[in-house]
Amino acid sequence: MVAKVDATGIFSDYETPDGPVVALAGVDLSAQAGQLITLVGESGCGKTTLLRILAGLLPPTRGEVRIDGRAVTGPSTEVGIVFQRPVLLPWRTALANVVLPAQVQGLPRDRAEAEGRALLASMGLEGFVDRFPRHLSGGMQQRVALARALLLQPGILLMDEPFGALDALTREQMHLDLLNAWSIRRPTIIFVTHDIGEAVFLADRVVLLSPRPGTVRQVFDIPLPRPRVPDHRFGVEYAALCRAIRHAMLNGRNA
Repeated sequence: MVAKVDATGIFSDYETPDGPVVALAGVDLSAQAGQLITLVGESGCGKTTLLRILAGLLPPTRGEVRIDGRAVTGPSTEVGIVFQRPVLLPWRTALANVVLPAQVQGLPRDRAEAEGRALLASMGLEGFVDRFPRHLSGGMQQRVALARALLLQPGILLMDEPFGALDALTREQMHLDLLNAWSIRRPTIIFVTHDIGEAVFLADRVVLLSPRPGTVRQVFDIPLPRPRVPDHRFGVEYAALCRAIRHAMLNGRNA
């Protein structure tokens, strides 16, 4: 079931040998059910920390996260996660990696494998279900990781710079694969990226975090029509949105 996410007053700090560090300082973030939100900001502004808090992997120092009004106190099958690296088990085939969450949950094998095959086929990997990760390209491995995150049909999908290590053409194809999967299942997606162009192309809203300690500096609505197509990247509106976000980021650095 698609879910709404609300983060209120999120603070996060931790100790280092040089003293305490405040990573986040009062972040308020809301994602409506079925929205695709991208988070941008300079390195070290707390994007990944915020994502980990939303996932229930890290408790906030202060503040709370709620999913459909329920407080997040730990990881949940309601939330799927795609990390920067695919993190595939090298001794398992593509299909076996995809169905791993179902096996952990003790769900019927036949149903999980049928769903896994369908997900891989939707991403152009129907001929690679029995291949091991070492025989897959980086883009293929990331598609397998995405299929694994979608297997249990989570209401929320959290993505931490999943395409950052891919070449430009593969990255653009992954954008289309992600948007296709999202249009079919419509989970609420919160996607972290350093790439402003990527953020604008994917999102309904782009949330800009300030330099550390991270706070929400500005939110940009993205009115580009859907479905998004590669030619949107050459449009005047797309360029203007990218420029506005870049200027806001640079102004925040100099503030």
